[in-house]
Amino acid sequence: MESVYKVIEVIGTSTSSWEEAAKNAVETAAKSLSDIRVGEVKELDMRVENGKVTAYRAKVKISFKYNI
Repeated sequence: MESVYKVIEVIGTSTSSWEEAAKNAVETAAKSLSDIRVGEVKELDMRVENGKVTAYRAKVKISFKYNI
């Protein structure tokens, strides 16, 4: 059977690591999306305040099965 998938981008944040930020993005998206198939980290950055890293951010592309 053929399927159609939709791809969206979400940004997750964490105060501890990029890995945690990516995990937060996927797990939060999974609360409102069903049948997530792939998460792909597209970009990593961080917030800096007064010369110190205060947050890590991960932009993640998520694909999920599109149900009509």
